[in-house]
Amino acid sequence: MSQARPSTPSPRQPPDAGSAATPDYAAIKQRQQATWASGDFAIIGVTLQIVGESLAEAADIRAGERVIDIAAGNGNATLAAARRFAHVTSTDYVPALLEKGRARAAAEGLHVEFREADAEALPFYDGSFDVALSTFGVMFAPDHARCAGEMMRVVRGGGRIGLASWTPEGFIGQLFKTVGRHVPPPAGLVSPAMWGKQDYLRQLFGSEAASIRAQPRIFNFRYASAAHMIQVFRDYYGPVHKAFAALDPGGRQALEQDLTELLERWNVAGDNSLVVPAEYLEALVIKRTPEVLH
Repeated sequence: MSQARPSTPSPRQPPDAGSAATPDYAAIKQRQQATWASGDFAIIGVTLQIVGESLAEAADIRAGERVIDIAAGNGNATLAAARRFAHVTSTDYVPALLEKGRARAAAEGLHVEFREADAEALPFYDGSFDVALSTFGVMFAPDHARCAGEMMRVVRGGGRIGLASWTPEGFIGQLFKTVGRHVPPPAGLVSPAMWGKQDYLRQLFGSEAASIRAQPRIFNFRYASAAHMIQVFRDYYGPVHKAFAALDPGGRQALEQDLTELLERWNVAGDNSLVVPAEYLEALVIKRTPEVLH
C-alpha cells in the first residue's frame, strides 16, 4: 500500500510564534523520544479514544480510503479509521507505543499497517494518502513547520488532514505552563499548544490549504480525585513523569502542590470525584488541488 520515500523533506520557514532563539531540534527530539518512551502513555491514551472517533467523523473517513495516523501513540485515531474500513498506516517514533496499538488492533480483528516513523520525515511518497490524522500527536514534534509540510506532502491534492490539539487556554495548556514553571522547556521551543489556535494553523499550512475548518471541543478527564490524577500522570504520562524525575524532593513537593491547586480549580465534580474539562481544537485542513494547465 505505502512505499518508502526516496528523498528527504525540504524545510519550510517556521511561522512567527514569538520564538527568539533557534532550538537544536535534533537534541530536543532525542529527549522527547525518551520522554514518551518513559512511563506508559497507553494507560492514559486509551481514555482519549472518544477524541479519535470524533476526529474520524470530522474527517469523513470512508471505506477504502488510504489513511495515515501520524504520531499515533497507541492508536486512537488508527482504530477509529480502521473501524470505518479504511486502509490505515499507523506511525510513531516510539516502538513501544506502536506495539500497544498493534495489540489493540489485533484484539479487534482490524487490519492495520504499523510503521516506525518520524513525523518530521515521513518515509512515504508524495500523495500516498487520502487522509492524514493526528490526535495530540504531531503537536508535540519540535519543528512545527516541517511537521505540517510533511503532512501536506504525503496527502494527495484535495485530501484531508484532521487534527486534535490541546489549546493554550484549556486545561492541558495550563498544565504545560504549570510544569514549565518547575522544569522549563528548551529555549526557543514553540509551545505545542499553539497547534490549538486556528490562526497558527493558517500560518503552518499556508497557501497549500484550500480551507481550514476548526471548532473547539471538550474532553473530560475523569479520576477519583486530584491526588489520583496526579499519581496516574506521574507514573504514566511521559512529560509529567520526567518532570518529577528531574526535581529534588522539595521541587517534587512544590510541583505536586501546584498541580493539586490547578486540578482543584478546574474540577467541576465537587468534593467526591474529579471531572476536569479540557479544551482541544478539532481541525480539518483540505489540501489545495494543483491547477492543471492546458
